[in-house]
Amino acid sequence: MDVETRDKPPTDYYLSTLRFFHHKELTVNPDPSNTIKQRTLINLWNYHHFTDSMVYVQINNPQYKDDILVQAYPEPCSDTRMTCRWPEDSIHFAEKSEIQNIIITDGISVILIPAIQQEIQRDRFSIDLPDKAYVLGKRKSRRYICLDVGADLVQNDFRLKGQLMDFSPRAFSVKIIPCITASSHQFKSDCPSTINLYRNEVMVFSGSCRYIKQTSDQLGQEIVFAPLTDQTSRFLKKKNRNPRVRLKPLPHVSFEHPFYDMSIQLDINDISTSGFSVYLSPEDDVLMTGMIVPELNINFIGVLKLKCKAQVLYRREEKKGKICYGFVILDMDVGNYGRLSHILMNVIDPCTNIAVEVNADQPWDFLFESGFIYPKKYYLIQSFRRNLKETYERLYRDNPEIAQQLTYQQNGKIYGHVSMIHSYEKTWMIHHLAARPIGSRRTGLPILKQVIRYFDGLYRLPSVKMDYMMFYFRPDNSFPDHFFGGFARHINNPRACSMDLFSYLNFKMSSICEPLEEGWFIEPCTASDISELGRFYRDTSGGLLLDVLRMDKKEQGDEPLSQLYARFGFRRSWKCYALKRNKALKAVLIADQSDQGLSLSDFLNGIKILVIDFDGLSWKNLSAA
Repeated sequence: MDVETRDKPPTDYYLSTLRFFHHKELTVNPDPSNTIKQRTLINLWNYHHFTDSMVYVQINNPQYKDDILVQAYPEPCSDTRMTCRWPEDSIHFAEKSEIQNIIITDGISVILIPAIQQEIQRDRFSIDLPDKAYVLGKRKSRRYICLDVGADLVQNDFRLKGQLMDFSPRAFSVKIIPCITASSHQFKSDCPSTINLYRNEVMVFSGSCRYIKQTSDQLGQEIVFAPLTDQTSRFLKKKNRNPRVRLKPLPHVSFEHPFYDMSIQLDINDISTSGFSVYLSPEDDVLMTGMIVPELNINFIGVLKLKCKAQVLYRREEKKGKICYGFVILDMDVGNYGRLSHILMNVIDPCTNIAVEVNADQPWDFLFESGFIYPKKYYLIQSFRRNLKETYERLYRDNPEIAQQLTYQQNGKIYGHVSMIHSYEKTWMIHHLAARPIGSRRTGLPILKQVIRYFDGLYRLPSVKMDYMMFYFRPDNSFPDHFFGGFARHINNPRACSMDLFSYLNFKMSSICEPLEEGWFIEPCTASDISELGRFYRDTSGGLLLDVLRMDKKEQGDEPLSQLYARFGFRRSWKCYALKRNKALKAVLIADQSDQGLSLSDFLNGIKILVIDFDGLSWKNLSAA
């Protein structure tokens, strides 16, 4: 059934309800073998009343000399009469017309109800209940009427605005709104168009589409589009992806459909930390490739609900008429991501735990026994051990936005431990990595693999703000040097993965401030200092350290990391200083500050020194600075 909006007074009601009826031949001799009985018809009619749905009334108006369709509200039916109320906007129009038929559509079937023995009043009309109604046609996929969804059509160098009228999983119709700045005559039906759909100013679809057909009137055009492909792309394809798992009992997703008002619930077929798939039958299909769901809940057994933003990534028709849809998770807060990772990794390896609270004493027993806290390190931290324990317990209690831990456990005993912390604005750092064997089985590799899987999904999430992953390790420690150092050497591209070698020492602070020699001074870094440091670092290393520190960048609109830490009761900051002799830059000192114990090796509570020019730089002046 093709319908077209008629030129009438420009009210919102008329633009959405007054339509031409093009296929009158379907109503002349309907197929008598394709009917529904009276009892079924009454139930369908009452269902439309119960859901506040409207039906179409086919009328012939002498003024227009054509059959048109006007929507009306069905009243409850319990006897031999069917009654409809006219909407207020169409009363003056309908009372001058002759009613032909009533048409009901549920998105798949179009049902024709002959209008026999009419009784027409000013605000309503009634017809005798027929013995049966005729089914005029049936679609492969259901069509849904849409409300309040704006559309942007972009093609080459011009843009048109419109309104989404209806959609099915395979196509959708956009009513183009005429405007002065863009003419619809510029639209080329043989060229692909980019369509962006918005609801409440939130994007709910974006994709390349092809033209199907169009109808026109004096108020604009209604154009039907279909997604150009059954698969869209959000991220670069990977040779090795995080494994998808199938869970029992099946989790499900629930969301409000972004194109129209309906709650949707779908069973999940398989799921990973980056996405999931669902199966639908054609008659139940409510999805479309490229559709974005701003708020989607992943539900586990009715007791755990994880909120995320997702998009339909692909559509694939499979055997027995089933349709497989793949979703990609576009965003999720880090707390929910940790819970999802724990469930999935625990299925793959039951010893793996993420974001699970552990006994307060268990990690310390493990860190001493595994050798992570060796005698020299303990000597350095023993004086503030109480502060360290308090910070550690608060940090990993419920602060996933700034810290997360992964443990490898059996019967509650820890055999592997990794701590991850949001160290700089766009960087997360792995700062504890230790393992001990379970009998003869080594645990280092399994836990390292799970860490990589965890980060592989985490960095994609915009709310996490992660562009870089950072490690500290000693070159003489064979395990991290083999895996982290070996990876960097294999990649052989410092702009993809870099290593910078630092010396380190423990510097004893004194209450007496040593003065700098004459001609030497230290001050906060200026833009020219940062520029000179950048030239030095590119020539010396060419790596990513300065990208991590982001000394020359101001965050726009985002909550600074220092404020994020303060919100959870912690301290985190870093400042850059220039050590100069007269006007010549000699070194840059990056002072990191944090709570004691935020990192057991105090990587976030010390000073990084980058020496630009050794000439004349004595230890006396450097230590005084």
